Amino acid sequence: MRRRPTALAGALALAVVILVAGCGGEKTVSPLPKTVIGPIAKPAAAPKGNAAAGKAVFVSAGCGACHTYGPAAATGKIGPDLDHLGADAQKANQGSLEDYTRTSITDPNAYVVPGFAHGIMPGTYGQSLKPQQLADLVAFLTQKSG
Repeated sequence: MRRRPTALAGALALAVVILVAGCGGEKTVSPLPKTVIGPIAKPAAAPKGNAAAGKAVFVSAGCGACHTYGPAAATGKIGPDLDHLGADAQKANQGSLEDYTRTSITDPNAYVVPGFAHGIMPGTYGQSLKPQQLADLVAFLTQKSG
């Protein structure tokens, strides 16, 4: 007496075949192409800063409460003397004066001037200043740094 295959047995056999067919693939599939065709989008350029507008940002952000900076008539003593920003940037060796200044505002603990403690400057200025305000402040601070 021979048994006839039932619909359940056929469905089970099909499921096993599908399951086994999906196993054993040793290739890793990447969702991204390996070759880029066409131009790669460049990040938006930072806005050009205006030193006069940057002085207003310096005053309104309260920078002078902690920093000395002659062009703003600021005499704060908690943070580094910004009249020496150029020399501090050279010691930090982290790019141009503008790059160093921008990073010091947006990520103040990336490099801390010797003699000052980490965590003293709030790290919120990079988030609270608009891109144009940041560019203006950097322009103001780097116009006559020495």
